[in-house]
Amino acid sequence: MLVHPTHERLIALGLAGMARAFEEQRASPDTLALSFEERVGIMADREAAERDSRRTATRLKFAALRQNAAPEDIDLRAPRGIDRALLARLVAGDWIDHHDNLAIVGATGVGKSWIACALGHKACRDGRSVLYQRVPRLFEALALARGDGRHARLLKSLARIDLLILDDWGLQVLSQAQRIDLLEILEDRNGRGSTLITSQVPIDQWCDVIGDATLADAILDRFVHNAHRLNLIGDSMRKTKARRSLDGPNNP
Repeated sequence: MLVHPTHERLIALGLAGMARAFEEQRASPDTLALSFEERVGIMADREAAERDSRRTATRLKFAALRQNAAPEDIDLRAPRGIDRALLARLVAGDWIDHHDNLAIVGATGVGKSWIACALGHKACRDGRSVLYQRVPRLFEALALARGDGRHARLLKSLARIDLLILDDWGLQVLSQAQRIDLLEILEDRNGRGSTLITSQVPIDQWCDVIGDATLADAILDRFVHNAHRLNLIGDSMRKTKARRSLDGPNNP
């Protein structure tokens, strides 16, 4: 079948979505019943939808979320003490527009990272920039950057993110360099972006993790005062799923 010159022109103009809609209309006799304006509108809507899809895919690739999670997949049946009203507000995302922060705290395996990634996924879909970082690896990257002259540039890039997810905070007491790095990150983002921290450590014990009273006050002041809190309880979701798998679908 010969390629229609209009199809080729649309491709050349970078309008791949419109080109596909154009070919679909040519192949479907039902579209002959539509008006000219309706047919052009369908092509324009297809182009807009495909461009939005590509932009979302690009944001998700940059975010590098640890879990392929979405808010629709959050298990609200498990007894984890999730405040559904608060979760609904967090999914809506207005807190990110207001540059608020979020702390998700609970024992290992209760789904902190999953919920954090689900919120990050929704933020990407809403057109916001997101970056996921495990705290230990972030500190390693900052230490390397300090050695090769990229430190200031890396901090600047972190400051520009709409939602920065810091996972696994509090696994060990911070070194002096790590305390200063964390303070710089939160200072640069204060009032300019939202930071989401997941931790097994209750917030009232974060001073012990930071390890320096003066810097702890400065760090917590830049995060806690405008932070929403999602406190998770209950058994490990991993253990629960493992038990279900072992029990099989026919067992209670």
